[in-house]
Amino acid sequence: MKTYLKKYPISLLFITAIWVFSFIDVPETPLDDVSLIDKWAHTAMYGVTCGMVWLEYLLKHKKILPWRLFVFAFIAPIFMGGVIELLQEYCTGGRRTGDLLDFAANTLGITLAAGAGTLSAWYRAKHYKACA
Repeated sequence: MKTYLKKYPISLLFITAIWVFSFIDVPETPLDDVSLIDKWAHTAMYGVTCGMVWLEYLLKHKKILPWRLFVFAFIAPIFMGGVIELLQEYCTGGRRTGDLLDFAANTLGITLAAGAGTLSAWYRAKHYKACA
Protein backbone atom coordinates (compact mmCIF):
# COMPACT_ATOMS: atom_id res chain seq x y z
CA MET A 1 0.00 0.00 0.00
CA LYS A 2 2.92 2.31 0.74
CA THR A 3 4.06 2.22 -2.89
CA TYR A 4 0.56 3.15 -4.07
CA LEU A 5 0.60 6.16 -1.75
CA LYS A 6 3.93 7.25 -3.25
CA LYS A 7 2.98 6.60 -6.88
CA TYR A 8 -0.64 7.77 -6.87
CA PRO A 9 -1.16 10.29 -4.04
CA ILE A 10 -3.48 12.66 -5.91
CA SER A 11 -5.53 9.84 -7.42
CA LEU A 12 -6.03 8.28 -3.98
CA LEU A 13 -6.99 11.68 -2.57
CA PHE A 14 -9.63 12.14 -5.30
CA ILE A 15 -10.95 8.60 -4.81
CA THR A 16 -11.24 9.21 -1.07
CA ALA A 17 -13.05 12.49 -1.73
CA ILE A 18 -15.59 10.72 -3.96
CA TRP A 19 -16.29 8.18 -1.21
CA VAL A 20 -16.65 10.89 1.46
CA PHE A 21 -18.82 13.25 -0.59
CA SER A 22 -21.03 10.38 -1.74
CA PHE A 23 -22.35 9.87 1.77
CA ILE A 24 -22.61 13.34 3.30
CA ASP A 25 -25.68 15.52 2.96
CA VAL A 26 -25.21 18.02 0.15
CA PRO A 27 -26.61 21.50 0.89
CA GLU A 28 -28.87 23.15 -1.66
CA THR A 29 -27.25 25.71 -3.93
CA PRO A 30 -28.47 28.10 -6.64
CA LEU A 31 -26.97 25.67 -9.16
CA ASP A 32 -29.66 23.12 -8.25
CA ASP A 33 -31.88 24.94 -10.77
CA VAL A 34 -29.48 24.12 -13.63
CA SER A 35 -30.78 21.22 -15.69
CA LEU A 36 -28.87 17.98 -15.02
CA ILE A 37 -26.24 19.75 -12.87
CA ASP A 38 -25.93 16.63 -10.72
CA LYS A 39 -25.12 14.50 -13.76
CA TRP A 40 -22.53 17.03 -14.95
CA ALA A 41 -20.96 16.95 -11.47
CA HIS A 42 -20.78 13.14 -11.56
CA THR A 43 -19.21 13.19 -15.03
CA ALA A 44 -16.65 15.78 -13.92
CA MET A 45 -15.78 14.04 -10.63
CA TYR A 46 -15.16 10.66 -12.20
CA GLY A 47 -13.54 12.11 -15.31
CA VAL A 48 -11.05 14.19 -13.33
CA THR A 49 -10.33 11.33 -10.93
CA CYS A 50 -9.73 8.78 -13.68
CA GLY A 51 -7.78 11.34 -15.69
CA MET A 52 -5.51 11.75 -12.69
CA VAL A 53 -5.07 7.97 -12.42
CA TRP A 54 -3.99 7.91 -16.08
CA LEU A 55 -1.69 10.90 -15.65
CA GLU A 56 0.03 9.56 -12.55
CA TYR A 57 0.40 6.13 -14.14
CA LEU A 58 1.95 7.56 -17.32
CA LEU A 59 4.31 9.75 -15.28
CA LYS A 60 5.44 6.97 -12.93
CA HIS A 61 5.85 4.08 -15.39
CA LYS A 62 8.15 3.88 -18.38
CA LYS A 63 6.55 0.67 -19.64
CA ILE A 64 2.79 0.81 -20.09
CA LEU A 65 0.80 -2.30 -19.23
CA PRO A 66 -2.54 -1.84 -21.05
CA TRP A 67 -4.34 -4.53 -19.06
CA ARG A 68 -3.37 -2.82 -15.80
CA LEU A 69 -4.70 0.51 -17.02
CA PHE A 70 -7.87 -1.17 -18.27
CA VAL A 71 -8.51 -2.76 -14.88
CA PHE A 72 -7.47 0.07 -12.55
CA ALA A 73 -8.39 3.13 -14.63
CA PHE A 74 -11.56 1.82 -16.29
CA ILE A 75 -13.15 -1.31 -14.78
CA ALA A 76 -12.41 -0.57 -11.10
CA PRO A 77 -13.83 3.01 -11.21
CA ILE A 78 -16.99 1.79 -12.97
CA PHE A 79 -17.36 -0.90 -10.31
CA MET A 80 -16.73 1.68 -7.56
CA GLY A 81 -19.39 3.99 -9.01
CA GLY A 82 -21.90 1.14 -9.09
CA VAL A 83 -21.13 0.11 -5.52
CA ILE A 84 -21.51 3.69 -4.32
CA GLU A 85 -24.89 4.06 -6.06
CA LEU A 86 -26.10 0.79 -4.51
CA LEU A 87 -24.88 1.84 -1.05
CA GLN A 88 -26.59 5.20 -1.42
CA GLU A 89 -29.85 3.49 -2.33
CA TYR A 90 -29.88 0.79 0.31
CA CYS A 91 -27.64 1.92 3.19
CA THR A 92 -28.30 5.62 3.82
CA GLY A 93 -31.77 5.37 5.31
CA GLY A 94 -33.28 7.50 2.55
CA ARG A 95 -30.86 10.42 3.01
CA ARG A 96 -29.26 9.65 -0.37
CA THR A 97 -30.64 7.76 -3.33
CA GLY A 98 -28.92 5.60 -5.89
CA ASP A 99 -29.62 6.66 -9.45
CA LEU A 100 -29.01 4.80 -12.69
CA LEU A 101 -28.39 8.12 -14.48
CA ASP A 102 -25.72 9.01 -11.90
CA PHE A 103 -24.06 5.68 -12.67
CA ALA A 104 -24.27 6.46 -16.40
CA ALA A 105 -22.74 9.91 -15.79
CA ASN A 106 -19.93 8.32 -13.75
CA THR A 107 -19.26 5.88 -16.59
CA LEU A 108 -19.28 8.70 -19.15
CA GLY A 109 -16.62 10.59 -17.16
CA ILE A 110 -14.52 7.45 -16.83
CA THR A 111 -14.83 6.72 -20.55
CA LEU A 112 -13.84 10.26 -21.53
CA ALA A 113 -10.80 10.07 -19.25
CA ALA A 114 -9.88 6.67 -20.68
CA GLY A 115 -10.08 8.10 -24.19
CA ALA A 116 -7.84 11.02 -23.29
CA GLY A 117 -5.47 8.71 -21.41
CA THR A 118 -5.27 6.30 -24.33
CA LEU A 119 -4.43 9.16 -26.70
CA SER A 120 -1.77 10.39 -24.27
CA ALA A 121 -0.26 6.92 -23.97
CA TRP A 122 -0.27 6.53 -27.78
CA TYR A 123 1.39 9.93 -28.23
CA ARG A 124 3.98 9.13 -25.58
CA ALA A 125 4.81 5.77 -27.20
CA LYS A 126 5.07 7.36 -30.62
CA HIS A 127 7.25 10.18 -29.27
CA TYR A 128 9.60 7.78 -27.48
CA LYS A 129 10.04 5.70 -30.63
CA ALA A 130 10.94 8.83 -32.59
CA CYS A 131 13.52 9.82 -29.95
CA ALA A 132 15.10 6.37 -29.68
